Parts: sequence; structure tokens; C-alpha cells
Amino acid sequence: MGESLKSLFEKGKTKRPLVLISVMLATFMGAIEATIVSTAMPEIVGELGGFSLYSWVFSAYLLMNAVTVLIYGKLCDLYGRKPILIFGILIFLIGSILCGLATSMEMLIFSRFIQGFGAGAVTPVATTIIGDIYTKEERAKIQGYLSSVWGISAVSGPAIGGLLVEFVSWRYVFWVNIPLGLLAMFGVWAFLDEKIEKKKHQIDYAGAILLTIAVSALMVLLVEGGVHIAWNSLIAIILFFISLIAFVFFFHTEKKAVEPIMPFSIWREKSILIANLTSLSTGIILIGISSFLPAFVQGVMEKPPIVAGFTLTAMSIGWPIASTLSGRLLLKIGFRLTSLIGGAALIVGSLIFATLSPEAGPIWAGTGSFVIGIGMGLTTTAFIVSIQSTVTWQQRGIATASNSFMRNLGNTIGAALLGGVLNSSIQAKLSEGKELSLDSVNLLLSESERSHMAIELKLTLQETLTGALHTVYLVVLGFAILSILLVAFLPKKEMESNG
Repeated sequence: MGESLKSLFEKGKTKRPLVLISVMLATFMGAIEATIVSTAMPEIVGELGGFSLYSWVFSAYLLMNAVTVLIYGKLCDLYGRKPILIFGILIFLIGSILCGLATSMEMLIFSRFIQGFGAGAVTPVATTIIGDIYTKEERAKIQGYLSSVWGISAVSGPAIGGLLVEFVSWRYVFWVNIPLGLLAMFGVWAFLDEKIEKKKHQIDYAGAILLTIAVSALMVLLVEGGVHIAWNSLIAIILFFISLIAFVFFFHTEKKAVEPIMPFSIWREKSILIANLTSLSTGIILIGISSFLPAFVQGVMEKPPIVAGFTLTAMSIGWPIASTLSGRLLLKIGFRLTSLIGGAALIVGSLIFATLSPEAGPIWAGTGSFVIGIGMGLTTTAFIVSIQSTVTWQQRGIATASNSFMRNLGNTIGAALLGGVLNSSIQAKLSEGKELSLDSVNLLLSESERSHMAIELKLTLQETLTGALHTVYLVVLGFAILSILLVAFLPKKEMESNG
């Protein structure tokens, strides 16, 4: 027993199964945060007030995550995966503790910024560690396991959040992360052995500052545009130009930097360029389905929230199944064909949504969601394995992070773009001689309001919402077609692993 424990903690050797468990715990901790908080928000607002700040509880986390992901990706290439992941988890846990202690909405939002600052390290660095400790052949299967964590968190998050809110307190929704994070930190520290070349690095501070300014301004504009900031307002124009100018300076700075935050040379690799552009497109598809499907199921089909939740859960079931399957397909038919099959699934799923009707029922909506999940699982796993097989250890962190960043950016662009499409479609329909506003549609989402509504008014609003959502899903279908066209440009020849 003593000998086995001694060998377990023996230095100089990575214990791959234990590192994998630690990485999966860290990933689960970050992934569950998205779904578990949503369940608790009505209770949080009820206690803390500040409903006008509701969206910033999510936006603060998303913003810091997006801003830091590329910086962490580069830092883990310079200083190793272990210290950067442990640092990220530690900051995430500090943010989680502060979230649970929040006494006002402002304090909660500030704590979510801290959480997001730590979360930026978790997904890309965890994924990079898997790329380091497993061979190309093994990565395909293992990355599938890691992807399945997102599916499990999406299914279990709302249930865990609901139970904690019901029987304990909403504060434990944040504190439940603490044991997971501590176990993940210990596992990475104890069982991951890295051989890092000791040398003085020239940190690209200018690049990091310019990137932070550029991404922050862009994210605030995309998250708040059309909500609290009018698209044609002076502040929107200022944010756009701040982002644009900072990106231009960032590009020129990176070309001269000795150790740039973003080595643009990796984008010259065709497989990385295509994977990242496609991830931007699939990020838009993902947010389009997950944001607006519940509104259709509840408002038009008149089903309860639990049924609306089921239709989205179907995506979370399809995703991990396809991720695991993707690992096997990659070895048999390669990255390109696997990604093409995934792209075809995204088109089929989008077609189901584009033809969705109230009569089709939630089963048909769930089927579309499941097929989208299959497409996402096949493509995301194929892209990560492809990217990690294309670059060396010294660039694997930033290459992996660039893919995460593009998907995050796709989510944010999608929320702004598709939200705008939905609102303008509804307004155009309601302005045709009817004394109704955009806010009238909110009445459909409340069961008590809907039940007391005049039949003619209800049918008018349902018809309006159906038409607007069909327009949204036609745009989603357009991005699904764009995704498969991009995938078709992936190199036919498979890349050799660079270690």
C-alpha cells in the first residue's frame, strides 16, 4: 500500500489517468457555471434586486472569459500548462466565493468579472494539456471524453441549481465549485510533470493591453448593442472605433514582438484558419438555437418551461455522443470527412428549425436540437485534434485558445445579430396597423398572462413570433451552409503530429 502511494506521487512522471480526471473536473467546473447560474437568477434577483442589471451577471463572465482566453493560451506556451491552469482555477474559486457572499447586484457582477478572469484559463489550457500528454491517435478519443463534460454539465446544471435553490440557498450555486476546483488544482499539481526550458521570456505587454482593449470594446458593443446602447448612438460608434483602432495597433505590434501574444504565423496554416473561421460560424448557430428555442416552445407551442428545457437538453445528449464517435471517425476517415459529416448534420438540424411549426410539437424541436448537437460534437472534436496535430508544443496553447476565442466571439456576434433579426422582424409585423409593441410578445412567455389573453390577440402574437423565429432560423441555416462550405476547404492530406 505504501509503495503504491509512493509511486503515485513519484516526481518526474505524469500520471495520465489522474491528470485526465483533474482536467475533466476543471472543465466541468467551468462548464456547469453557465447553466447552473441561469436556474438561480430569479431567486437572486428576488433577494438582491437590480433586475435592470440582470444581463450583466452573464455578460461580465462572458466578457472577461473572451478577453483573457488568448492571453492565457500564450502564457501557458511560455511558462507551462500547470502554473497557468492552477492560477486560473484559483482566481475562478476566489470569484466563486465572492459571488456567494454578494449582498448587492453590483457586487455580484464584480465577482462574476473575477470568475470570468479565471475561467479564461480553464478550457483552453485543460484542452492543451490533453494535447500534450496523449498521442495524435489517443487525442481523438480523449478529446471526445473532454467534450462530453460540456454535455453532462448542460444536463446536470439546471437540476443541481434547482435543488440547491430549493433546499439550501442560491449562494451554494457558486460555492459548489469550490471542492471541484480544489481537487482539480491538487490533481494537476501532483500528477502532471512538465519539462519547461528555464529562460527569460520577453512578455508582450503592449500586445496584451491592446488585445484587452480591442476585445473588451467589441464585446461591450455586441452584448449591449440594441439593448442598453442604441446601434446608431455616439457611444456605439466610439466603442466600434476604439475596438477597430486597438485591433489595428495590436496587429502591427504582434508583427514586431519577439514573443507575440498572437503569433499570426499559425493562421497561415490552412487547417487552423478553416477550423477557426468555421468555429466562428458554428458559435453563431449554437447561440441561435439555445437562445430562442425556449421562446418558441413556451410562447407558441404553449408548453411549460420544463418541456422547453428538454428540447435544449437533447442537444446536450447529441453533443457528447458525437464527440466520442468523432474520436473513432478521425482515425478511420480523417479530419476533413468527419468535419463534413458534422457540417451536414448542422444543415439538417437547421432545416428542421427553419420548418418548425406549432403543430410539430416539442419532440420535433428536440429532434432538431439533437441533430445540431451531433453536428457540434463531430466538428468541435475534429477541429481541436486537427489544430493540436498541426503545431508544436511551443504553439499548442495559443493555437487551442484561438479556437476557443473564435467560438466565444461567434456566440457573442450571434446573440447580437440574431437578437436584432428577431426584434426587427417582430416590429415589422406588429407595425402593420396593430397597436402592439415588441414588449407585447413578453405576454406569451407568461402562462398566466397567456391564459387571460383574448384568442385573436394571442394568435396574432404567436403568428408574429413564429414568423420572426423562422427568419432567425433561416439565418442560422445560412451559417450552417457557410460552415460546410468552409470545411470543404480543409486540406485533404492529414497533418502529421508535431509531438
